Amino acid sequence: MLAQFVDIHGAAKTKSVPVSGLKAVAEEGAGFAGFAIWGMGMEPHGPDFMARGDFHADAGALAAGLRPRGVHRSCQRPALALRHRYVLQQQVARLSERGWTLNTGLEPEFSLFRRDADGKLCSVDASDKLEPCYDYKGLSRSRAFLELTESLQPVGFDIYQIDHEDACGQFEINYTYSDAMESADRFTFFRMAAGEIANDLGMICSFMPKPDPRRAGNGMHFHLSIASAGNSNLFHDASDPSGMGLSKIAYHFLAGLLAHGPALCAFAAPTVNSYKRLVVGRSLSGRPGRRRSLPGDNNRSAMRVSMASPDAAIRSPRSCLPSAGAALASGSPRRDADARLRYAVRCRCVRRRAVPLAGASMERSRARSQARPATHC
Repeated sequence: MLAQFVDIHGAAKTKSVPVSGLKAVAEEGAGFAGFAIWGMGMEPHGPDFMARGDFHADAGALAAGLRPRGVHRSCQRPALALRHRYVLQQQVARLSERGWTLNTGLEPEFSLFRRDADGKLCSVDASDKLEPCYDYKGLSRSRAFLELTESLQPVGFDIYQIDHEDACGQFEINYTYSDAMESADRFTFFRMAAGEIANDLGMICSFMPKPDPRRAGNGMHFHLSIASAGNSNLFHDASDPSGMGLSKIAYHFLAGLLAHGPALCAFAAPTVNSYKRLVVGRSLSGRPGRRRSLPGDNNRSAMRVSMASPDAAIRSPRSCLPSAGAALASGSPRRDADARLRYAVRCRCVRRRAVPLAGASMERSRARSQARPATHC
């Protein structure tokens, strides 16, 4: 079994523990040198960081499909204020007091590479070079790797879509939304599983935001929605006078994202490489360079509303990158409980069925959210 947590970059940090050591890990914890972990804020002379906590068993095996008879036990005890899960748990608890649940749907992009005879990295498919986006051949020739879906589905991933993205050897996998904590856990496991399967096939799977300056970078859409205790979408209001179908809570949510967007980039885009994606006006960036984060009906804008029947919600593209820790990005603390957390996302409670947004309606909603007092954000 693994005693595991993630650093500020979302990378899994683990110690392998024999089953016979399970009790010791639960009671005493597995020790880590805190200063060696990104984002812990510890100095070399500080104490060890002990990973221990309560145990929760999932019905599905963490490694089902990868390793027979695997068992998933997630350790979690809110103790360290800098721990990602603790940050998210605090925010989830604030919503729970109102009977609300934050649902998130993640759409990770990643790139596949291999090493040539000289040891240099190159695209996994040498023929995948000209206009590869949504290309059948590029998708088909990587089908051995994309069979990782057979490993993910038995552990609760409802994968409904896979596509080839803009860059050579670049793909996106979409799976159904869940509550914020489960989504964060799933994304952490997805990165681990994708890396291991790629390694078994002689490939390298990279979630790096900009692995190649000549090609499109990897992004990750977030879909966000808040559900009531009765599982209705609190972002929806059919009587919205702007015609957007959004509730006051949804507008406050958008305003909060706009107000806190620049600061939230510290969590959503935590590396220098993240900002190498800012190539103005081209798909090479995954998101065009802008001085400000604004909503709009442009597919590259900071936030959008995905119209999908009465469950329409808010979407904002690629400011959140797969190099980010999903739990920390999901649980970035806010001073206001109205809109709650986070940046860079498409929110939804159901799978997206895209309907073009009226430009005038979006302009009205932008003007309205900009006109709201700061106390609403």
